[in-house]
Amino acid sequence: MKRVHVGNIAEISEKRSRVVRIGSLEIAMFKLSGGTIKAIENRCPHKAGKLSEGIVCDHHVFCPLHDWKIDLHDGLVQAPDEGCVTSFKVEIDDASGYIYLHMDNHR
Repeated sequence: MKRVHVGNIAEISEKRSRVVRIGSLEIAMFKLSGGTIKAIENRCPHKAGKLSEGIVCDHHVFCPLHDWKIDLHDGLVQAPDEGCVTSFKVEIDDASGYIYLHMDNHR
């Protein structure tokens, strides 16, 4: 299992995002209400909008270009639109607050 350290939970404000690069891949991490971190590919499948710049509501992000609604749990675009983005398993070390992404275990 490839696990990559990408920051600390304290570095992301609630309902905000942070972008990380791992190789050529750009990933948007979102801190939801309650402190849960979700991570998805930072590229809308419609017109490649930067999802990290979208508005977070509950467990969805709205693409800033054309308002596509994407579920942060699984990366699925919500109806009536179609598509998906890659989502990544997130692990947080309770003692240190470090955030790890599981790169070989997309979901």
